[in-house]
Amino acid sequence: MNVASGPSGSVSAPAPGSPVVFRGGTVLTMDDRRTVLTGADVLVVGRHIEAVGPSLAVPEGTAEIDATGGIVMPGMIDTHRHMWQTAMRGYGADWTLTQYFVWYYLEHGRYFRPEDVYAGNLLSAIEALDAGVTTTVDWSHGLRTVQHADAAVDALEEVPGRFVLAYGNIQAAPWEWSAAPEFRDFVARRFHGDDMLGFQMAFDVTGDPAFPEKAAFEVARELGATVTTHAGVWGATDDNGIRLMHDHGFMTPGTVYVHAATLGADSYHRIAATGGSVSVSTESEQSCGQGYPPTWALRAHGIPVSLSMDTSVWWSGDLFSAMRATLGADRAREHLEAHAVGETVAHAHLRAEQVVEWATRGGARALGLDGKVGALVAGRKADIVLIKNDHSPVMFPLLNPYGHVAFQAQRADVHTVVVDGRVVKYDHRLVGVDLVKARRTVEATVEHLRGGWAARSGRAG
Repeated sequence: MNVASGPSGSVSAPAPGSPVVFRGGTVLTMDDRRTVLTGADVLVVGRHIEAVGPSLAVPEGTAEIDATGGIVMPGMIDTHRHMWQTAMRGYGADWTLTQYFVWYYLEHGRYFRPEDVYAGNLLSAIEALDAGVTTTVDWSHGLRTVQHADAAVDALEEVPGRFVLAYGNIQAAPWEWSAAPEFRDFVARRFHGDDMLGFQMAFDVTGDPAFPEKAAFEVARELGATVTTHAGVWGATDDNGIRLMHDHGFMTPGTVYVHAATLGADSYHRIAATGGSVSVSTESEQSCGQGYPPTWALRAHGIPVSLSMDTSVWWSGDLFSAMRATLGADRAREHLEAHAVGETVAHAHLRAEQVVEWATRGGARALGLDGKVGALVAGRKADIVLIKNDHSPVMFPLLNPYGHVAFQAQRADVHTVVVDGRVVKYDHRLVGVDLVKARRTVEATVEHLRGGWAARSGRAG
């Protein structure tokens, strides 16, 4: 059954709950062999992928989506995004990391109300789906109270994506907020093992020899929560923090180290040996100074990689930019090192298919979701993206699908997005998302914050 035409000649999305088949696309399965199928179908029944292959037989009533000339791939996964800051989109375009720290840690960040966290999370969750990012880690270090935390989760639950709340509070020490009864009560109230809403704890290790963060790690262990931490950030976190985590037994396969850009070989060995992974935010690292994007070092040490966008207060909110920037940074360093010794790079070691994997299955592995999402394999959850744009001259010819995703495609080319079997974007338009409400919510937050900036800046002056 073909998808029916809607009013004014538009094409309506498949009916909720009906089986869906993508017909005749180039399919990047991201399975163990990185199999690429041409002219193939992907069938979704319920919340799962039923089958992948050519000319699939489908149940009666299946909605058909023409993927001819397009690329069908797993939904992308962002393992580190400060979603609460999205209402400030683009404000810090010319900031350095120091300016960001001052703004959020020392000045205006503590004036965010719960409704402001809600506004940022709502807008960020919507823009993630629009860009084909089906799973996002909300690295939510603006949760000064549990009211802020409840607002963050309320927003995530309102948008039909897959999310992980990484609970943090930059205005208090992790050994303090993690010990508060209201924090434990919040975790018990809001998280019930549903893979649509996961939970992590987000805090950094300063390298203080007393290791006060030990108490927060113990809480995480007691709750069965993984920890995500900004590691190897110039001037903030270093090898001492990694050593303390390792010596006290808190480096685990589930630990996600964000940036990891200024670590020494010993720290990389410790991460590799304990099975952790690194979330690389290339646009962030190369712009504001955490250190040179470390994929060259992670590849050398065999450390698993996922990709992330960090924050829309600076950069884009899509992983196409992340893939493109990551390939550019890694290859630029490779060329520079070769030129320094009079040599020429004849073969780029980081390939387009690797960064596409980092943006999909790499994120699934980092979050403990491999086997559920991250690949188009029968039995996995149906988190799927169709890249197709019949109105763009950039969609043809399609000669290298991995290269096309990494270097040619962009947000506007995301035709269809499916999360957990539900079509949430179709024919380049979001489905069931109230953008008018989101705009009004964000405008109220911007008005509140701008008023506060003026008053506080005046007092400071």
